[in-house]
Amino acid sequence: MDFPFTPRYIPMNRRRRIYEGKAKILYEGPEPGTLIQHFKDDATAFNNKKHAVIDGKGVLNNRISEFVFNQLNALGVPTHFIKRLNMREQLIREVEIIPLEVVVRNVSAGSLSTRLGIPEGTQLPRSIIEFYYKNDELNDPMVSEEHITAFGWASPQDIDDVMALAIRVNDFLSGLFLGVGIRLVDFKIEFGRLWEGDMMRIVLADEISPDSCRLWDQSTGDKLDKDRFRRDLGGMLEAYQEVARRLGILNDNSGPAPTGPTLVQ
Repeated sequence: MDFPFTPRYIPMNRRRRIYEGKAKILYEGPEPGTLIQHFKDDATAFNNKKHAVIDGKGVLNNRISEFVFNQLNALGVPTHFIKRLNMREQLIREVEIIPLEVVVRNVSAGSLSTRLGIPEGTQLPRSIIEFYYKNDELNDPMVSEEHITAFGWASPQDIDDVMALAIRVNDFLSGLFLGVGIRLVDFKIEFGRLWEGDMMRIVLADEISPDSCRLWDQSTGDKLDKDRFRRDLGGMLEAYQEVARRLGILNDNSGPAPTGPTLVQ
């Protein structure tokens, strides 16, 4: 479905809130089958056990995710993304979210290193795809394809589609970040079912940003992602700005504004 219209803007306090997560809010969209995705400044870790507000983070994630999703759309990867509306909001297609977090790992880090005793930073023999059941109360447990099909979260064909898309996204992101001197360690993505009449297809949803990716400077190994918040390293906003700058989203001549980053329009 194409969306050639210019959506009329409705003030936030007059919109119907559909869902609020840790980092985003979904509002009813201007047309049937659409939603407005609002990026908050909240930074969370360990299923919201650690929380802070980082002024300007939502703006950066909105712009970085817009940049990545536009590139993926152009490559023919089906996504929920339609267009950015303003500094914090995107117009997206309404999808039925599959209750799985799909993690693609290229380098050992985080829970993989902890679980298997593999030193952090070890290049994996090949990319590994893991599935986690989306449930904060259960701390998003890791699940197998057997669990997914047995409990009806996704069909075998859905899983095949998800894995094929995850590999395509990984290939694209790895090249994109390598080209700007960043090592893509791992990332988390989500998928949804997009219904068009009686037809259904699996599409990429949620966001792709330093909140959902582990990004290390190729030369120094410096972390340019949410691990700076998880591990109390400081400089989270500056790291996100650096990612945006390398991708050409931030103006090199603009210094950080007191209330958040200055972005190229």
